[in-house]
Amino acid sequence: MNPKDITTSKDPDLAGSYAALLRAARAAEDLAIKTNTSIIVSLDGKDVQLTASDLIKMREQEAKKS
Repeated sequence: MNPKDITTSKDPDLAGSYAALLRAARAAEDLAIKTNTSIIVSLDGKDVQLTASDLIKMREQEAKKS
């Protein structure tokens, strides 16, 4: 695995891909919340199922930090 930060790449497409992945993840979370379904994510190398209520709680915690 390459330990370099992808956002510092000289290739603008590669550097921008990280932001695109974050947007896609956010869109998947939005859809899971809207349809009251779960998504599977990898946290610390383990697959974890997050329910819509879990995602809502995470969003609330993010909002409190901001």
